[in-house]
Amino acid sequence: MELRTLLNQIATLIQNLTLRQKIVAAVSIVVLIGFLVFLTLYKNSTSSKGSGYSVLFENTTAGDSALIIQQLEKEKVPYKILNEGTIAVPTEMVHKQRISIAAQGIPKNSKVGFEIFDKTEFGATDFEQKIKYIRALEGELARTIESLGPISNASVHIAIPKETVFAQKQAAPTASIVLNIRPSMNLSVKQIVGIKNLVAASVSNLTAENVSIVNQDGEPLGDEQSNIFQGELVKSQMRYKKEFEHNVEQKIINVLAPVIGGVDKVNAKVTIDFDFSQQDYVSEIYDPNSVPRSEQSVEEKREGKEPQDVGGVPGAISNIGPVQGLESNKKGETYQKSSTTTNYEISKKVVNSKDEFAKVKRLTAAVVVDGVYKYGVDADGKKKSELEYFPLTKDQMDAIRDVVRQTVGYNQARGDEVTVSNFEFKPLSSDGTRAPTKDLMDKVTNYVGPLVPLLKYVIVGILLFAFYKKVIIPFSQKMVETKLDDFEDEIEPITAHEEEGAEDTLEKFRQARKKVEDQLGIGQDFNEEALKYDVLLEKLKHVAEQKSEEFAALLQSMIRNEGDYEKNSSKDLT
Repeated sequence: MELRTLLNQIATLIQNLTLRQKIVAAVSIVVLIGFLVFLTLYKNSTSSKGSGYSVLFENTTAGDSALIIQQLEKEKVPYKILNEGTIAVPTEMVHKQRISIAAQGIPKNSKVGFEIFDKTEFGATDFEQKIKYIRALEGELARTIESLGPISNASVHIAIPKETVFAQKQAAPTASIVLNIRPSMNLSVKQIVGIKNLVAASVSNLTAENVSIVNQDGEPLGDEQSNIFQGELVKSQMRYKKEFEHNVEQKIINVLAPVIGGVDKVNAKVTIDFDFSQQDYVSEIYDPNSVPRSEQSVEEKREGKEPQDVGGVPGAISNIGPVQGLESNKKGETYQKSSTTTNYEISKKVVNSKDEFAKVKRLTAAVVVDGVYKYGVDADGKKKSELEYFPLTKDQMDAIRDVVRQTVGYNQARGDEVTVSNFEFKPLSSDGTRAPTKDLMDKVTNYVGPLVPLLKYVIVGILLFAFYKKVIIPFSQKMVETKLDDFEDEIEPITAHEEEGAEDTLEKFRQARKKVEDQLGIGQDFNEEALKYDVLLEKLKHVAEQKSEEFAALLQSMIRNEGDYEKNSSKDLT
């Protein structure tokens, strides 16, 4: 039904309501809207329990509550204890008292941050300074974690092992976190991982694996994240495998369908083994045709015999110099040496490669095709009335096998297998084709499946339409009938009164008529019908002058009806 029609019906319904019904409906709508606004703006907080009071502190411990109450009584400030750990004071004094109490160091259990080092203590040992640092770090991390929306309170504990000179024996630091999660709220896996990484990045040598998180009930958080990630990975791998196999199957069917005689005469199933392991490779390639960067040449050359130096074993012989005239007459020694050092410009190419998401390890395909159906011939050479199955020839099967291998990318070295079989498909219809029931159901499933999530909206629409038909329309009709009944009740007294007045008028008219007749001397020969005709004619003239358009339309309608009546009468006579 169109929206305009619905709006018109609603407007008609409103117009048919009485004044009292309109007032009741308007008041109901105003009350409903006011109630919804009240629920939206109303905060279910303890501050509303005391008129003119607002929350000063909440979620405090018993010790802190006692200190706060003691301070309020000391300053003679009125207060109310709304529930355990919640204290309220007059609204105009909230901010002042909150600052005043905070100046006294209350609450005492507030987390300590790096402001602990604002006060310098003389004589503090190194151990005390380390403890203060750990306390400050824990407090700062707790404050940061509490700033997250789902967390109302957090406690962080860090364990830093004692340092040792042996690096292999150095223990890793650990951390534990206790989270108080707000009601009706949960932490997602990403938020838990983010908290772990936040704490791990704030402490030296701390890893996210050494951070443990529990909630206020002592339940561990984040331990199942590895299982969740692993499960998601397995699902994605199985989904990829299924879609890949389905695509290959459809390729086989689409290729063979025109040859075999339709998609109902071929069936294919493909199984593929994938290798989902991924590895990163880094290779360095050096260019053999490098350009020389620098070159250094060294040449040494010596001719003749070098003079013999005095030397030898200490003693008299070594102290005696060379004797003249005892040199050898042989030709002097000639020495020559050359060396060249060339430095090339090193050209290196670094290639980072990563395996694809999935590699095909092995592929197997099983294809079943139907044969040919023909009308056989009996012993007398007459054509049979029923179709007979004839298998495909060997050449046809070999050709189909080759086509399938080319379609799936057959690789013998990989161990792929392709099997093509020829069988009779059943059941068969009278024309020799496969019964379309299964194909019809498959098509219906493919088209209707994506629309299943929308059925809930369709059902809601049907329910609303039924509510409109069964409730709103009958209610509106009843309201209209009630309105008409009320109107008739109001009209009835008026009609009765008018009838009484009409009778009196008629009686007076008769008396006046008799008196006029007596005065005019009209006797029994008076033609009353002629007088009525004259009076009626005068009235028609008066109506024609006052309402000429309506009178003309009435005459046209009468003429048209008379013509139709004459035609029908002539047909009946013939």
